This record gives sequence, C-alpha cells and structure tokens, in this order.
Amino acid sequence: MRTTGVTSRGIICPIFQQGDDLAGEIVKSILAARDNEGFELNDGDIVGVTEAVVGRTQGNYATTEQIAADVKAKLGGKDMGIVFPILSRNRFSVLLKGLSMACEKLYVQLSYPGDEVGNQLVSIDEVDAKGVNPYSDSFDEAGFRAVFGNNTVHRFTGVDYIEFYKSFGDNIEIIFSNDPKYILNYTKNVLCCDIHSRFRTERRIKAADANANVWRIDQILNESVLGSGWSEYGLLGSNKATENKVKLFPRDCAAFVADLHAKLKEATGKNIECMVYGDGCFKDPVGGIWELADPVVSPAHTPRLVGTPNELKMKYFADNEFADLSGEELAQAMREKIRAKDADLVGNMQSEGTTPRQLTDLLGSLCDLTSGSGDRGTPVVLIQGYFTNYASE
Repeated sequence: MRTTGVTSRGIICPIFQQGDDLAGEIVKSILAARDNEGFELNDGDIVGVTEAVVGRTQGNYATTEQIAADVKAKLGGKDMGIVFPILSRNRFSVLLKGLSMACEKLYVQLSYPGDEVGNQLVSIDEVDAKGVNPYSDSFDEAGFRAVFGNNTVHRFTGVDYIEFYKSFGDNIEIIFSNDPKYILNYTKNVLCCDIHSRFRTERRIKAADANANVWRIDQILNESVLGSGWSEYGLLGSNKATENKVKLFPRDCAAFVADLHAKLKEATGKNIECMVYGDGCFKDPVGGIWELADPVVSPAHTPRLVGTPNELKMKYFADNEFADLSGEELAQAMREKIRAKDADLVGNMQSEGTTPRQLTDLLGSLCDLTSGSGDRGTPVVLIQGYFTNYASE
C-alpha cells in the first residue's frame, strides 16, 4: 500500500562544461543516485533538467560586442530607445552594456512603480500618496526625482536601478512611463525589452508611428553574429556569465529531450518523461516579484507533459456527497469516485479549486524550487508519483 504521493529529488551532478555529453552524464548521475539511496525508477517518473546546463554544454554564449553588432545592424547605430527592461543585474546589466555600445545615444524607458516581473522602483503606496497616475503620467529623470526623491532603492538587492543602469554608459538617459509610445518623443528606433508583453508593446508603438523602426529583444541574436551563440528566443532568458558575456537561453531543446528520453529508456527499461525547465512561475507574496523572467517555463518536454491536471477536489466530496461517511467507507467511496471521473473535468464543479495550469508550468515550478538557484549542485530533478492519485494502487 502506498503511503506517500509526489516526491521530488535534486540529483547531484558533475559541473557541466561546453561539449559534455549532457544526456549521457545525467543518466549516469540518476543511476548513481538510485543505487546509492535505494529507490526505484518507474514508468511515469519525470526528469527535469535546468536550462542553464543545456545552454552551458552547448556553449551558447554571447559577448557585449556581439550583442552590439546585431543591435547596431538592426537599429542604425545613432539614437535608440529601449522600452520596459526588467530591473535585474543578473538578467539585464550585461545586455544593457552591449546595447549602450551599439548607439550614440540610448534612452532607457522604465515602467513604474515596478517592472513586468514585480521588481519595484517605488512602492505603489508612495505613488498613491504623491497623487501620481501611473497610467497617464510620464517623467524624465529630473521630474521623477522631483516627485519621488531618492526613494528608489530595491528592497531586496539594495540597488538603486536608476543609478545602476545609468552607470553602463555616458550616453544613457533614463525616462519613466507605462505608455510604450512615450519613447517616440525621444527616438524612432526602439527595442522592446519586456518579456511576456513584448508583442503588445511592439504593436502599440507601430500603431502610433508606422515609420518607427521597432524590434523585440527576442529578435536580437536569434541567429549567430560574429561567431556568437544564438537562440530562437534571442536575448530573452539570458543570464550574466561574466561582466562582458551572457549565457543565452538554450536552443534545440526538443532534440536534447528526445536524446535524454531514449538514453533513460535504454539504461532503465522505463518510460521516463523528460523536460527542460527554466524559471518557475510563482509570485513572492512579500516582495511581489513574479519569478518568471524566462520566456517560457519549459522550452521542450515529452508529449505526456502537455496539458493540464484533471483532478477532483477531494474536500468538496468530503463536505458534500460523502459528508455522512467516515473511515474506510469514506476512503473507498472517494477512491471509486476518482476512478470514475470524467476524462475532461473543465467547467465541472467537481474540479473547482484545483489548479488550472499547464503541467509543464507546475512541474517547472517544482523543479525550480527543488534545485534552487545557488549552490545546491542539483541541476537535474527527479519527480516521482506525479501521475498517481488517492485511488492509485
């Protein structure tokens, strides 16, 4: 009789380098963990691999010079503006250095009171207290400072991102507006740097000026430039590697997933699902930061991981249809209800309150929380029991 449900294990692995046989080494690490710790591998287990080691073994990197060359070719090399970059040293500082090298004058339009993923320049309470309407009020830096002073230090990092971003070039000027069209007051050459809203931002700027030269950040280094790496997501999902180089989001992830799935099948005889994962998609209730700074949670995964959970809400039945039952009688009635559930419970009251999110988003969040983002040394996560339920044997 089963006494546990879902388990998630971080698998300690070697420190992967460019050119390593990533899939082969992952299989070795999983088998070593199994043998050393005495657990079994099963059909329906899931192996998640962080995008970082996929990109590292691919050698998928780009320098500031390579970034600048592509941006200059597409936006002209004179004046240009970037709209809605996130406030992140890891995610954007090296990109900003490359962007500033690509032009004579760079206007950086920040959204406020915070960025797309919840990093705050100023608190929403201070915006209210100052009588500012963030939907209509736009500022240059002097105007923004006149209203909010120097109260622009990030509560977690201790960084003033206005000053930090200006430090990447004498040609940088910071402006503030939540209207993407505001940048057109300064330049017609625009790079949309937001993540999940980038297509809408692009449409709004082009609608305001059909002659504007507008690009998205996922269109920069979406092919190799001067020997750089590249990604189908361009610069989206990149991370700082050195002061002058970024690791790009990995490419060709579907081929890697297929390779890993085949090697696990060969080594174990089990049909183990596989996925590449990046940021989880959850929100910090204290800081208000939404974790997902990558373009997607999972750029590639095996077919069984497509879709959403199809679950009954057990407490709904315990409080209603089975309210008069208890003990083993209640347990058996619940198991029978689960076994008889419809194949698709969308819109059914029986599933009300369950999580209507993509499986890969849920699994990617679990992987991200398990592996962490620092020094755990577990870039591979083994999830077991995910497709079981209360009625499973």
